[in-house]
Amino acid sequence: MAHGADDNGVPDGVDASLRSVAGSEGGGGPGSADGLIAALRGSVDPSGRPAPASQRRPRRGDVATYRVRVELTGTNPPLWRRLELDSDLFLNEVHGILQTVFGWQDYHLHRFASGPLYYSDDTEYYLAPFEAAEGETGIPEEQVRLDEVLAEAGDRLFYLYDFGDDWEHLITLQAVLPRTENVPKARCTDGKRPAPAEDCGGIGGYELQVAATDPGHPDHTAALAEYRASFGEESDPGEFAPAPFEIDATNAALTALSTPPPTNLPGPVADLVAATRDPAAARRLYELIDQAGLGEPADIDPTDAAAMVHPYAWLLDHVGTEGIKLTGAGYLPPASVEAAAAELDLGKEWIGKLNREIQTYPVFHLRTSAQALGLLRKHRGRLLPTPAGRRAKSDPSTLWNHLAQRLPLKTGHVHERQAGLLLLLAVAAERGGGFQVAADILNGIGWRLDGHTPLVHTDASGAARDTTDVLSRIGAATTDGWPPQLRTLPHGSAFARAALRSWPD
Repeated sequence: MAHGADDNGVPDGVDASLRSVAGSEGGGGPGSADGLIAALRGSVDPSGRPAPASQRRPRRGDVATYRVRVELTGTNPPLWRRLELDSDLFLNEVHGILQTVFGWQDYHLHRFASGPLYYSDDTEYYLAPFEAAEGETGIPEEQVRLDEVLAEAGDRLFYLYDFGDDWEHLITLQAVLPRTENVPKARCTDGKRPAPAEDCGGIGGYELQVAATDPGHPDHTAALAEYRASFGEESDPGEFAPAPFEIDATNAALTALSTPPPTNLPGPVADLVAATRDPAAARRLYELIDQAGLGEPADIDPTDAAAMVHPYAWLLDHVGTEGIKLTGAGYLPPASVEAAAAELDLGKEWIGKLNREIQTYPVFHLRTSAQALGLLRKHRGRLLPTPAGRRAKSDPSTLWNHLAQRLPLKTGHVHERQAGLLLLLAVAAERGGGFQVAADILNGIGWRLDGHTPLVHTDASGAARDTTDVLSRIGAATTDGWPPQLRTLPHGSAFARAALRSWPD
C-alpha cells in the first residue's frame, strides 16, 4: 500500500525522515533514531486517541541505589519483597529481576505501566518485545530506565505478569540511597509470604493453595475440601504449593542472573543460549554448558570405539556392498531381523518372535537411524550403503566420529532439534534429571503444549527420542524406569562432547 500510515498511525516515510534528522540508521537509546521512532509510535493510539502524557523524567546523572517494595496487589496479608536496585537498570532488566524474586518462569506476557492505576486512560505503558513487535501502544521497555519512572520516595510503578491470572505488582520507591561500590545491581533485603505457583488461578487460587497446604491455617479444612471438590478427591494441593521465601536462595539467584552468558560456543549451542528468554532457564542452561566441559578432551580408544559402534558396524557388514532386498512394504526381511536380534541380544529388551521389523522396534530404529545418520539409503527396493557407510564400515574410530557428527538426528521440528541438543549437553555433563532440565529450558525458550501448557520431562524425552535411542544403542546413555531417567554410561560424556562440537547448523 502506498502513501498511507502504518498500523501505529505513523505516516509512511517518517522512519527515514527521523533517521535523517538524527543522523543515524539505528541504535536503541532514547536519543537515537530508533528511539525517536519508538517515541513517536508510542504517542499514537491505533484507535486514533492521543496517548497519555509521558510519565518519564530525565535520567539521573549519577547511579543511586533505589530501595523499593514490591507487593502483589490483592494479597491479604500482603505478599511483598524489598529490593535494592541500581537506578540505571532498564525495565527489561527489572523484568528479569522480578521474575527471579517471585519465582516466576516467564511463561506469560508482562507489561510495565506508570500512572495513577495500572488500568487508566492516563497511564503510560512500557511494552515487552512481543507487544512492541505487534504494534501495541507504548514504549519498548528496553528503552526505559528505572530512574525515568521512579525518581522520588513515594513514586510508584506497576508490573503486570500473566494477563490471565493478572498478577499485578506494585513497585514503590521507598528511599534513594548512595550507591555502594562492588555490590550487585539487584539484591533482596526482606520479604513476607511464599510466592505463588505459575497458573494457580490468580489471587483466589493462591490464597486457596496457601490455606489447603498449611494445616495450621484457620481455613485449612474448608480450603482442602474446596480444592478437592474442584480438582478431584485424590488431588494433592502440595504438588502446586507456593514456594517458601528464602532470602539467601533469592539473592543467589539474583547473583546468577547477572552472570554473563558463556562465550566461544559451537554455533548451535550459542543459538540455544540466544533463544532462552527466561532468566531462570538461562541460568540452568549456563550451568549445564559449564558442567558439559566442552573444552575437555573428546577422544576415545579404538577398542572402546569399536564396542560402542558395534550395532551400526554389524548392520553395515550385514548389508554388505551389494545391499539387501527389502520387503514390498520397505522393511528388512525376516531373516535379517532375526540375525539382528541374535547379534544384539534383543531378547533381553523386546518381546515377541523378533522376526518382523514392524513388530521389533529396536531393529526398526537401528535401520531407520542408520539411514538418518547417512550410513544407509534405500534405492529401488534395496537397502544400500552410502559412500560414508562404506568408508566407516571397517574403521571403528571413523564410524564413531561419523555418528557424533550426525547427532542430534536431523528433524524438521525446531523443538526436537533443541531437545536433542539439550540431551547431549546433559549426557556430556553426566547430569541426572536431564529430561526435566531439558523441559525447563525448552519452557524458557517459549515452547508450550497447545500454545499454553508448559512442557514436563516426558515431553522433553519424547521430543528427543530418536537421539536418545541412538545414544542407548551405542551405550553412551540409558533411560531407566518410568518416568524415564537419563543416565550417562562410560565414554558417553566424551561422545556427547564430540557431537556438541561438530553439530551441523
